[in-house]
Parts: sequence; C-alpha cells; structure tokens
Amino acid sequence: MDREGLADFLRRRREALQPEDVGMVRGPRRRTSGLRREEVAALCGMSSDYYSRLERQRGPQPSEQMLAAIARGLRLTLAERDHLFRLAGHSAPQRAVRGDHVNPGIMRVLDRLCDTPALVTTALGETLRQTPAERRLYLEDDHPLYGRVFTSLLREAATREGPRSRAAALTRDLLGRSPEFAALWDRHEVGLGHPDTKRLVHSELGVLELQCQTLLDPDQSQALLVYTATPGTESHDKLRLLAVIGSQHLGA
Repeated sequence: MDREGLADFLRRRREALQPEDVGMVRGPRRRTSGLRREEVAALCGMSSDYYSRLERQRGPQPSEQMLAAIARGLRLTLAERDHLFRLAGHSAPQRAVRGDHVNPGIMRVLDRLCDTPALVTTALGETLRQTPAERRLYLEDDHPLYGRVFTSLLREAATREGPRSRAAALTRDLLGRSPEFAALWDRHEVGLGHPDTKRLVHSELGVLELQCQTLLDPDQSQALLVYTATPGTESHDKLRLLAVIGSQHLGA
C-alpha cells in the first residue's frame, strides 16, 4: 500500500471535483478548492473521520468495497479507479462487460436529477445508485410480468457474459432454489423489456403512473432509468409534490 501516493491522489481528485459536478449548490462563502473532505465522505457513504485519515496517511488499508465506494464518490473513470486500487495495495478489478462502477458521465446526469425519480441499474437489474425521490417509490406489484422480464434479462446476460460470469452463477443458484424460476427459464424467452409506463406507489401520495426513459452505457452494460409524468395529469402533480416534500412525511 502506497500511503503517500494514495493520500495525494485522493486529495488531488477531491480538489478537482467541484460542487456543481455532484449536484451541490456552491455557497457564497465557500473558500475550499474543490469539495470538502466531509462532502466527499458523504458521497462515498463513509465517516468523515475514516476518509480524512486516508488523506492524512494514517488510515488502515481500505477494503475493495471501500475503494469501490470512493471511486464512485469521486466520480473516477475506470482508469482512475484501477489506479486507486493499486495505490491501496489491491489488484485492479477485472474489466468486464458489466460492473458496479458507474461511468462519471452517468453520475453527473444522475446528480442533476435529485428531484426526479431515477436510478442506475446493472444488466441483472441490480440498483447501483438512485436519487432521493426514487427511494420513496416502489413498483406496484405485477409479479408474473416482472418475473418474465427479469428472467429474460438474466438469460441474455448469462449468454453474453459466459458460463463463468455472475449472471451464469446466479442462474445456477436460482435453478437450484426456485421451481418458479426454473419454469420461466425453460420458456427461453429473450428480448422482453420493461413496460414504458410503470405504476409506482408512494406511501402517502398513492399510485403514480410514470413513463420510463432509459439511457444505456454499453461499456458497463448499465442503464440510467428516469421517470417522468405527462403534464396536466394527476401523476404529474404528485411528482411535483414529491419533489417539494422530499423525505418529509405529510402527517409530520
């Protein structure tokens, strides 16, 4: 582990990252060059003390999970992420047609959608990042439809990525555990996509009927899903109200 190199790299990347790059508002009294340590720590989902010790060459060797979180928080490119791992004494993650590292360009788009339901998913349907508005919504139950859709996506990913991929391993695990999945897998359905219109539920606002727009990142086999509503509809009004109330509860 190159403590000095790691600390310098983290500091340089933090100073190069501006509040506008991560969807923050630049206050009139800001004197810091780039982001503050506590701001980066929040973006990475870790304590400010832990991150600060890394920059001061006093922290423990970060785990691969911590490094992946730092790479996302600092909006690193894949090359920069690999460099970060090597500085911390780990091998760079294997480059694959999928991964949990979100492209910095996708992250910049997501950062500007804080008042809009949006999320980044892998080819297997795993959620990597989501906006605050998205965290308060969940899909209205349509188990038969989404069971077929996710099985179709998994089959395509397993074929594309090969027998040693996570998709193939997940397939084998599900075939051994779930008769329902085995029956769907036996249908050999491919090319099934999510419906363009989705019914999402908010605990206090009720059902919102939203249109889903998708931005694909073919290099990482990831998708940015953005939910909007037709102006003039009840769902559009609810979506605007959701942006206003944020994480507050209407009864509070």
